[in-house]
Amino acid sequence: MAHPKIGNMAPAFSLLDQDGNKVSLKDFKGKKNVVLYFYPKAMTPGCTVQACGIRDSKKTFDKLDTVVLGVSPDPVARLPKFIEKHDLNFTLLSDEDHAIADKYGCWGMKKFMGKEFMGLIRTTFIIGKDGRLKKVMDKFKTKTHHDDVLAVLAEIL
Repeated sequence: MAHPKIGNMAPAFSLLDQDGNKVSLKDFKGKKNVVLYFYPKAMTPGCTVQACGIRDSKKTFDKLDTVVLGVSPDPVARLPKFIEKHDLNFTLLSDEDHAIADKYGCWGMKKFMGKEFMGLIRTTFIIGKDGRLKKVMDKFKTKTHHDDVLAVLAEIL
């Protein structure tokens, strides 16, 4: 499935966060830029490195008037454990049925250790205050993801 087109309105969504509260993309329209990043599974090595980089860059995201939302197919119950264990300071969302990952074109065929399976493809979307998609990032290292996102934000804001 293809990613949404840059310049178009980002696909709407409403998902539950780590506290069971509903979070919708429309909550931020006109107020904040949104970094929507899809990650495969809480508490795995790559996802932890990626999340901790975002955690450590929160002040810079705040200065850029940007909120970060992490989305995974993890159940809501798993998310608070991830936040607590790594002292995360941003919102995580549960997309258990991967409906939103499908909408954003980041659920697809993956290969791992010679096996093919359907899963979440690590992808980041930058959405402007106007609700339009500004950038799709699908080639990055988890260790430098936060720096890569901040560089893109600095470039497009």
